[in-house]
Amino acid sequence: MSYTLGQLAEKVQGVVSGDPDLVIERLGTLEKATKEELSFLANPKYQHQLADTSAGAVLVKNTQLAQRVNNAIVVANPYLAFAQLSHLFVPQSESWSGIHECAVVSTRAKVAEGVVIGPNVVIDDGVQIDGDCIIGAGCVLSRGVKIGHGTRLYPNVTLYHDVVLGSDCIIHSGAVIGADGFGFAPYQGRWEKINQLGSVVLGDRVEVGANSTIDRGAIENTQVGHGVKIDNQVQIAHNVVIGDNTAIAGGTSVAGSTKIGASCTISGGVGIVGHLNIVDKVHVTAMSLISHSILEPGSYSSGGAMEPTQTWRRTVARVRRIDQMAKQFLQLKQQVNKLLEKVDTK
Repeated sequence: MSYTLGQLAEKVQGVVSGDPDLVIERLGTLEKATKEELSFLANPKYQHQLADTSAGAVLVKNTQLAQRVNNAIVVANPYLAFAQLSHLFVPQSESWSGIHECAVVSTRAKVAEGVVIGPNVVIDDGVQIDGDCIIGAGCVLSRGVKIGHGTRLYPNVTLYHDVVLGSDCIIHSGAVIGADGFGFAPYQGRWEKINQLGSVVLGDRVEVGANSTIDRGAIENTQVGHGVKIDNQVQIAHNVVIGDNTAIAGGTSVAGSTKIGASCTISGGVGIVGHLNIVDKVHVTAMSLISHSILEPGSYSSGGAMEPTQTWRRTVARVRRIDQMAKQFLQLKQQVNKLLEKVDTK
């Protein structure tokens, strides 16, 4: 799997500086790339690595940077170009084509031509899989699941009944989509289960990370919009709605019936309580707890950042005394006001 520098430049609308016939076989970092690899410079703080890199060529954003290496592709956005070219170097991970002999596929399922189904896959009645999909080993597709064109399931993905995936989605290993939402009614000291009657609907180009879970709705569907990216070990509860092109980083949990707008970014370890509304273009920083709706775009944070342990202990000690300090401040303010009144009367 190799391309000339000229071919790669054409794919990203870039301009070659150097040898357009240079053969590139892989992508690599500036620090460790070899002469057969293409690297990229997106962050200016790594410019010093250009002098020492062994990369065959580098994606850069201007001709001045290109002059510091033997070969380069000048492109407006090197990081985006790197992302686009990465699709060309993905190794083929399946050693089979078609439907593996160890797969169990219902005669009532509809599987389009060109679909790859791995060993030990189970496909139930009413499943519909469109063309060019790849279903990795050990996946389970329950009754009525629908999967759009070009979607890929890595090994051991589980889709519960009636789940719908759009086109060109990627679902990583261990993900479970469509399990029951956490719904129980208290009654005489015990919990009465609420059967979850909705489903989960994913739009096109959605990616779900390894071991992430998206619960089905109680009555209506849990909905994930087009282009949404969900990292590893994320929990999306029942009846959550996520707008187009929102990205959610690892370890985040979103409680039930919360609506997250389009083009939001939710950093790692965030907790979002249920029944909230978050508008479009909101950025939530890492480890924040979102306990009320966010009605204006912008960046939001909660919690404290890291500091040396001794400093942190002093800060916590002061926080614990904040009520007492507030009372003392109020008393001092009252005393100062009385003194000022006495001064004014003289």
